[in-house]
Amino acid sequence: MLRTHTCGELNMSHLGQSVTLCGWVQKLRDLGGTTFIDVRDRYGLTQLILNTESDVTLRDLGKDLGREFVIKVSGKVLERTSKNPRIPTGDIEIGVEELEVLNAAKIPPFLIEDETDGGEELRARYRYLDLRRNPLRNNLVLRHKMAQEIRKYLDGFGFIEVETPVLIKSTPEGARDFVVPSRMNPGEFYALPQSPQTFKQLLMVSGFDRYFQIVKCFRDEDLRADRQPEFTQIDCELSFIEQEDILNIFEGMTRHLFSTVKGIQLDNFARMQYADAMRLYGSDKPDLRFGMEFVELNDIVKGKGFGIFDNAELVVGINAKGCAEYTRKQIDELTEWLKRPQIGATGLIYCRYNNDGTLKSSVDKFYNEDELTNWAAAFEAEKGDLMLILAGQTDKVRKQMNELRLEIGGRLGLRDKDKFAPLWVVDFPLLEWDEESGRYHAMHHPFTSPKPEDIALLDTEPGSVRANAYDLVINGTEIGGGSIRIHEKGLQSLMFKHLGFSPEEAQKQFGFLLDAFEYGAPPHGGIAFGFDRLCSIFAGLDSIRDVMAFPKNNSGRDIMIDSPSVISPEQMKELNITTTL
Repeated sequence: MLRTHTCGELNMSHLGQSVTLCGWVQKLRDLGGTTFIDVRDRYGLTQLILNTESDVTLRDLGKDLGREFVIKVSGKVLERTSKNPRIPTGDIEIGVEELEVLNAAKIPPFLIEDETDGGEELRARYRYLDLRRNPLRNNLVLRHKMAQEIRKYLDGFGFIEVETPVLIKSTPEGARDFVVPSRMNPGEFYALPQSPQTFKQLLMVSGFDRYFQIVKCFRDEDLRADRQPEFTQIDCELSFIEQEDILNIFEGMTRHLFSTVKGIQLDNFARMQYADAMRLYGSDKPDLRFGMEFVELNDIVKGKGFGIFDNAELVVGINAKGCAEYTRKQIDELTEWLKRPQIGATGLIYCRYNNDGTLKSSVDKFYNEDELTNWAAAFEAEKGDLMLILAGQTDKVRKQMNELRLEIGGRLGLRDKDKFAPLWVVDFPLLEWDEESGRYHAMHHPFTSPKPEDIALLDTEPGSVRANAYDLVINGTEIGGGSIRIHEKGLQSLMFKHLGFSPEEAQKQFGFLLDAFEYGAPPHGGIAFGFDRLCSIFAGLDSIRDVMAFPKNNSGRDIMIDSPSVISPEQMKELNITTTL
């Protein structure tokens, strides 16, 4: 080993010891007779001191020393005269006796410090430098610790980690696949897995009754802060269990992570049916760090001659506590925010409950004081509150009101990143109608089991069939989701039929699974957690990119290595790929 210690472990107990450190020059301060150097590695930072009494000076090196030079330094541990309580090594410094430059460095394109001057694109281009900064390094250390705790917890419950294939078969359900051409099989392609779903079910047929894997998955879909083309799942499957068993085991795993990694003890997780989540919050992943539940107003606002309300399928609102003093300018700005194409609202109705007890709305022409009093009662509003109302088609207006609720919650400081509100959402619809294709699609995936009591509705009311499915939500982010699976060939074939597969298509795509079900498939179910999302919540981040070592940008590009990129004509020919420009 070139070093005896790291740059983060020395303290007063090491006084007088001769030590050797290796690391990068963080900062250099030449005060004439004395020079201070901060040397850094991934464990921390230690101050070095060179003065007229030192055995070596910078001049002895024969060249300048600069930021990010890699050095090896030996000397004695001394007590600092000016201590730094903000770092673990702040009580000591190293009196330099030998200093060797292991590698010189160019001036970095941005400051490698906690608060950097580098823009996002510049730092992405030099990601290997950005990873030297404490915030990113700490995020990856956090990720590592979480992965270790997950493995320990699941091992304690009898799970076995099994690796599943990365080159698999493309299937028509879910997001778009990334495909890989096969040189050995001209004109045929592998797909990269969106999840190991069918393989983990086959492992249940094989008798591995508790499986898990921390696994890379791939989806060719539009990107945003919580999506990447390649991401990591905590993928799990169990046999001989019911939904309640899965919720208990993985609620326990989540609480274990919060306890061991963050030192936070969580209470039992709330539970909510999908229908209630949509009715009260307009989202299947509601943020429960604050209230502001939806209030439906159809019964008290319709029939008064106000066409926007009278013609709406749903009139719904929220009570923004303490916001009655919002100015007209603030409300207009909020209205324009709602009208953006991403949200698509046509307008916003409001009613103030003034501190003097009066009620003033934007539709006073249609509603008198007594009628506005009924509004206030419905909202359980108090003096100083602001009632915000939208109207329109039910599904659309709920989604718009969800966005407004989250925006108001953010503006009021109610979305505290140090507060955690976990929730199980259960009883999802099994199927959802897709207007574009004119058929039903599986809301989760085609292997999800319907509620036994709803199976008869598949032929008559498919949209009313509930699934044995569940999602774990924390602070408005879906962290994990799963279901009890279909394990009988007959029911799985019926499911494929209702999803528009002919028997021949179902056999071609999933015949291997249907065949396996004929050899004694046990009842089974599972769950998959978005590991990147879970890490970002623990790190207090809105984006998953900074808990990944080498992420892609919003266009799916790695600008550090310039990927994706073209391949040579020779490679194209070898893979039997032709293009027409």
